[in-house]
Amino acid sequence: MKQPGFFDVEERLTRLSGLGDQLEAFSRTVDFEAFRPDLEKALAYSDGSKGGRPPFDPVLMFKILVIQTLNNLSDERTEYLINDRLSFMRFLGLGLSDRVPDAKTLWLFRERLTQAGAIDGLFNRFDATLLNAGYLPMSGQILDATLVAAPKQRNTNDEKTNLREGRIPQDWQDKPAKLSHKDRHARWTLKFTKAKRQEDGSMPATDLAIPFFGYKSHISIDRKFRLIRKWKTTDAAASDGARLREGLLDRSNTASTVWADTAYRSKANEDFMEKQGFVSKVHRKKPHLKPMPLHIQRSNAGKSVIRSRVEHVFADQKSQMGLFIRTVGITRATMRIGLANIVYNMRRFLFLERINAAA
Repeated sequence: MKQPGFFDVEERLTRLSGLGDQLEAFSRTVDFEAFRPDLEKALAYSDGSKGGRPPFDPVLMFKILVIQTLNNLSDERTEYLINDRLSFMRFLGLGLSDRVPDAKTLWLFRERLTQAGAIDGLFNRFDATLLNAGYLPMSGQILDATLVAAPKQRNTNDEKTNLREGRIPQDWQDKPAKLSHKDRHARWTLKFTKAKRQEDGSMPATDLAIPFFGYKSHISIDRKFRLIRKWKTTDAAASDGARLREGLLDRSNTASTVWADTAYRSKANEDFMEKQGFVSKVHRKKPHLKPMPLHIQRSNAGKSVIRSRVEHVFADQKSQMGLFIRTVGITRATMRIGLANIVYNMRRFLFLERINAAA
């Protein structure tokens, strides 16, 4: 095998570009330098006067988080693939001889951003980029939530009771190492799925209820561009509907209509939206022990055509990014889901820009 030369690397990168390198498109379209002020404020590194190895550039490290989120990678796998893939190195501006951040450095960087609560500022920073590019929230908004799995906890019934009541089990307090690995915020809930037709052609009388452990991602997207505008993270057992009144509605949208499924239909929500000047297009619920009136069926069906667009967001995050919580605690889960929301908006921004360029 011949010794690789400089032009061999350039030729391989050119081939990658021809094959459609998504990260190269990110570099062309997204101004990552816009994130620098928020990153530097959250990290608050010293001026280096006390010596020691200088930290890696914060924008470089943030771009590594983008790679990690795009590909659902652990810290160790991220370190390996940056060293292995030319496309990753090109995106990060690294050469073959440059030092690559190790897994511990990446964990510390993300943890520092997490503890500083930087994710909201980073999300808002890119939202401002979208607004400056002309992608204003338009045509109303659509709300929904999805469950995000986390590693299951093996807790006793007494421990579960303590956690639900907001207490730390005594046995955990005496064992700091054990406590650090116990997720006290994720919760169990039931995930309902439509029952499948049996082999004999019959349909089961009830849908399936599957136990689920983890968190819940709540989002509001604009109907026009399908970009995430507002978001929130809770435990998996939290009610969907109550979140509507906790900052999920986007007042900057040019239209006042709000679409959501029946989980958001309540008198409190309807009164809240009316008082705030929103027009409810929330699905109506089926009357108890009565058939659904035909006119309500038709109305809900019409709303579903629009409301279903939000499902595409969750499908993208779970199928393309493999959205999953690897960490412990709701603060870190919020960071993970927030990064997934930023990266989704970046991918959507690339798509919209490509459509506009072709028009």
